Amino acid sequence: METIIEGFRRAFILIFNLDAELLSIIFLSLKVSGLALIIATVTGLLVGAHIGFRQFPLKGMIISLMNTFMGLPPVVVGLFVYLILSRSGPLGFMGLLYTPSAMVTAQTVLAFPIVASLCHSAIISVDPIIKQSSLTLGATPFQVTIMVMKEARYGIMSGVIAAFGRVMAEVGAILIVGGNIAGYTRVMTTTIALETDKGNFELALALGIILLTISLGINLGLHLIQRKGTVSR
Repeated sequence: METIIEGFRRAFILIFNLDAELLSIIFLSLKVSGLALIIATVTGLLVGAHIGFRQFPLKGMIISLMNTFMGLPPVVVGLFVYLILSRSGPLGFMGLLYTPSAMVTAQTVLAFPIVASLCHSAIISVDPIIKQSSLTLGATPFQVTIMVMKEARYGIMSGVIAAFGRVMAEVGAILIVGGNIAGYTRVMTTTIALETDKGNFELALALGIILLTISLGINLGLHLIQRKGTVSR
């Protein structure tokens, strides 16, 4: 019990003293996850909107695949990206393996189906009367699309926040493709795993506290958005 209390005491000291190593790990985590989220949001929103507004062959199969990929095991994604970026892989010439870029790629693959699927669900849940009324009033297809997207904004934001929560808590994929290199590809989740194995509980606990705080903020944000979306209806 004394060991646990001492670990927490030292962890809070690291946090309040703004330890340089701690801050660098947090910054890299936010940078990698943030870039992955931006890419996944742009591509996922485009794909989700396209599927939601268009009719085309195999649409049902694609929707099923997107929903399935929402639960992709991170280690499988890590393995897939590793094989693609390895020296013998098709993108091996780019030398991205064991770099932050590889970690961004892996997290983007994990976040994309979440954003695309939830955005699609939000768009198709909009009352069809809104679309019909807009067309009746002479709105162009682009204007109709913007109107529907605006009505679905709370569902879209929920999808983006859910994807951010997924990538921030991810460890398996980025450990495989990033290599957990100190000062270069070491992020919060991989550092917690490593430092716990080493018995360096103060750094692991400090990062755990920060990660839990971020997760709490994500969940609160998601709850507020969902609540606001429900009230607005």
